[in-house]
Amino acid sequence: MKNKKSTVIRLIVCVAIVAILIVLGKFANFFTIDFSTINFNYENLLRVILMAAAVLAVETVLVIILSFIKPKSHRGQSIVSILSSLMKYIAAIVILCWGLSIFGVNVSTIAASVGILALIVGFSAESLIADVVTGAFMIFENQYNVGDIVEVDGFRGTVTSIGIRTTCITDAVDNVRIVNNSSMKNLLNRSDKMSYSIIDISVPYETDLEAIEKKFPEMLETIRRENSDVMKEKPEYFGVQSLADSSVVLRFAVKVDEKDIYSGARRLNRAIWLGFRKIGVECPFPQIDVHTK
Repeated sequence: MKNKKSTVIRLIVCVAIVAILIVLGKFANFFTIDFSTINFNYENLLRVILMAAAVLAVETVLVIILSFIKPKSHRGQSIVSILSSLMKYIAAIVILCWGLSIFGVNVSTIAASVGILALIVGFSAESLIADVVTGAFMIFENQYNVGDIVEVDGFRGTVTSIGIRTTCITDAVDNVRIVNNSSMKNLLNRSDKMSYSIIDISVPYETDLEAIEKKFPEMLETIRRENSDVMKEKPEYFGVQSLADSSVVLRFAVKVDEKDIYSGARRLNRAIWLGFRKIGVECPFPQIDVHTK
């Protein structure tokens, strides 16, 4: 509700500024447009409609062509995504300028006349400019690309598209978050290096830890061989993580691609549990000692 209210207030302020500048510009002869040259009739209106339809058709065809381009690299996918987004803005600008020229408006004169006005309105659209500029610098610096797994303000997902103003991030359950490019400054790109799937598994205090630790290398090698599509290396045994109330907690980890970090943990949990049962280690359960006098 507050966002809607602030948006309405900003819109009213921008309109007021534009109205004041137009009045001041008229009296100060900033605007040199000769309105007598404007020829608004049904014939020109039809031309504008046909022109707009043609431009939109070309824009649609170009976007469809870009959609058939499937670059293998994330960098290439980012460039295709940005070009698709840029087409819409270019089409809108072409329709506006071409339409005004059909009606007899000197577009170059308008551009020169409203330079100050555009500057003032530009300050009002500070967030829009920040989104565009920040997005451009991030792409040039190759900070993230389409297909990268990133984390922004606690939201983790895959970058599915990058536009002129916004970036779309989709998480593992297909929730889509649209983030302004200016808000993508503090992000964690998790696609650059291998990741670790880490699990903790408990064994009873009665377990002969030294004896089962000797069996871990063979067990972990078997786990790696059976899960080679996800696990990049043999799982590692890190040792005793903690001494809990009713068990000893052991930590294991395995290197995986970032996209497999959760599935890798689930597979490792299952494989370790099955491996423990084969070597005679059972899962612990809460125990209470009762002492009587």
